[in-house]
Amino acid sequence: MKKPPGLDTPVQYVKGVGPRRAQEFAEAGVHTVEDLLCRLPFRYEDRTHFRPLASVRPGEAVTVAGEVVECGVRRTRLRRMENCELVLDDGTATLGAIWFNQPFLRKLFKRGQRVILYGVVKLRAFRGRPSVLQMEGPDFEIAGDERDAVHMGAIVPVYERLGSVSPKAVRVLMHGLLEKIPPEIPEVLPPSIVREAGLMPRREAFHEAHFPKSFRDLAALNDFASPAHRRLIFEDLFALQCGLLLRKGKAEESPGIAFKTSDEIREILKKILPFHLTGAQRRALKEIVDDMTVPRPMHRLLQGDVGCGKTIVALLAMLIAVENGRQAAFMVPTEILAEQHYFNIRELLKGTRYRAVLLTGPRKGKAKKTALQAIAAGDAHIVLGTHAVIEKQVQFHRLGFVVIDEQHRFGVLQRARLIEKSRLSDSSDKSGISSASRQDEGLPDVLVMTATPIPRSLALTLYGDLNVSVIDEMPPGRTPVVTRITDEAKRGQVYSFIRREVEEGGQAYVVYPLIEDSPKKTDLKAAVKMFEHLQKDVFPDLSIALLHGRVKSEEKDAIMQRFKEGGVHVLVSTTVIEVGVDVANASIMLIENAERFGLAQLHQLRGRVGRGRRKSYCILLASARLTEEARMRLGVMEETNDGFKISEKDLEIRGPGDFFGTAQSGMMPLRVANILRDRKLMEEARRTAASFLASLEGRSESERRAALFGVLERWKGQLELVTVG
Repeated sequence: MKKPPGLDTPVQYVKGVGPRRAQEFAEAGVHTVEDLLCRLPFRYEDRTHFRPLASVRPGEAVTVAGEVVECGVRRTRLRRMENCELVLDDGTATLGAIWFNQPFLRKLFKRGQRVILYGVVKLRAFRGRPSVLQMEGPDFEIAGDERDAVHMGAIVPVYERLGSVSPKAVRVLMHGLLEKIPPEIPEVLPPSIVREAGLMPRREAFHEAHFPKSFRDLAALNDFASPAHRRLIFEDLFALQCGLLLRKGKAEESPGIAFKTSDEIREILKKILPFHLTGAQRRALKEIVDDMTVPRPMHRLLQGDVGCGKTIVALLAMLIAVENGRQAAFMVPTEILAEQHYFNIRELLKGTRYRAVLLTGPRKGKAKKTALQAIAAGDAHIVLGTHAVIEKQVQFHRLGFVVIDEQHRFGVLQRARLIEKSRLSDSSDKSGISSASRQDEGLPDVLVMTATPIPRSLALTLYGDLNVSVIDEMPPGRTPVVTRITDEAKRGQVYSFIRREVEEGGQAYVVYPLIEDSPKKTDLKAAVKMFEHLQKDVFPDLSIALLHGRVKSEEKDAIMQRFKEGGVHVLVSTTVIEVGVDVANASIMLIENAERFGLAQLHQLRGRVGRGRRKSYCILLASARLTEEARMRLGVMEETNDGFKISEKDLEIRGPGDFFGTAQSGMMPLRVANILRDRKLMEEARRTAASFLASLEGRSESERRAALFGVLERWKGQLELVTVG
């Protein structure tokens, strides 16, 4: 007798899969029997009620049954397809069915056979003949054929296509697999959690989630709210939250640096500040400093809207580290943002003893060599840069504080490499900066920042191992940006508005999604071509400049400096200006092909204007033929300037899958749970996980590992990256 497949059995050994399909499944993230069982139906259909054919109407999705009175293959002239067609009669009326370009189905049907169909009824019109009711490509079951018994007469699961396997074939595959899995399968949740949360056994949950028998509430099934769904979602979220809390706990156990603060340091920081901090900035800074004074590594997320002043808070924290004889590193995702931060911070530190250096990919030769020497010697107190900061040749003297901006753009291992730089630091002190306390052992404090405000449900998923500070107040004088959607028909009016704004002393951005024309996206405006058009035909009397990712670093600096000083009236750009560029006089932004951008990106771009006291505008120029989703997205931009509301809506519209690219976050992948739909269960799972982990305190390592077996299996070694954040 063949051994039933265990959950860890490679999927290629499942009947109906094989090596070729297994390769397709692997591309969709399905490697084992367990992975396959976790691919739940995305919808359920009630096919238990049979409708008389005389009662069906066009547009209805119904289950019908009758006798085959006609069947055959018809070849079309124009499309040269061979379609399988049949006519069903149940004694009350007749109904046609057609399967386009599937002539092989003809072999399955015979006159006089009883057939069950499920599908949407349509009215098919013929030239010169009466219209008839028909189903196109319906699911079918031949009465008495056990191979088709999974498709009708029950609440039927509907699956997404998996590789080349059709939804109907996936249903057959799942049904066969569930019949063969062993009666006892490993439980991944601790027994106490299963009891206390009132969860059904795992094997039963898989059966009921795929082919419901005991639970028949169709609405709850389609909302993933059945007891079976709750069980499988909860185990997903429990493993996630246990892992994040373990990460956080282990990180807090690691030795850190107890930074000292004093009245002298506070006075130094006050002199550097160019303005008074807002209440929210002061609150966030206090939370950060309180963490810094504790002898364990800080892992904190600082989030806030575009322009709320996160960078100045991060700078003040870095200077506290520097006053304690340590160096600080500030890593950002793009060169232009690194340069912007470098120039701003260098300006703030002018006249002080602090030295900031810049490290980006293009910097080579003498400039890079000088910077590397200053970092290694401890003469560079703050190092700003891109991925270049984690290159092998970069050796810090005494790294004690790390800031990672827009951190979702970095891979978890990249962040780990930056933190690891502190272990390679020389312990001798040559910095020249006074140190109230020396503690050479210990990991640096880590502050990660994002200008995309994150809904709590997502923050608990991506950053569950971090403490969170929020700056929810804008600096005084900032007025909300007025946003308007328009289309090609009003382009002339938009250009006139830009001209009027420039004549009144403002400056403008014009943003395009591409640098140059692409044959694949001919409908998109290209920055280079449109720059030439604007310069020659639209604004020949104005100063216009072009900025994009391929412009050399020195040229970028010169262009941005001219724009900041008012020497450029209109800056034509790609999304390189999405983050970091700060020009207080810029008061109008035109975003071309706005429907091509995500909400978070549109909000970031809009944040480049309205940074001064001028009333500012953002014009979203979009296609006249917008999809419903695109219209909804752009409508949100018109309605609000609140980044938190925008990110919530972005998450709703786009779903959690690609909101941040979670593959980069070091996060355990979720198999069944959806962080938007299941946010309440997420909170419950976190509370349960915290309580369970607390109950394990004092137990031996082997007991803890045994109790957390399911959690450790799901994370597969990623928990060792506890210091990354």
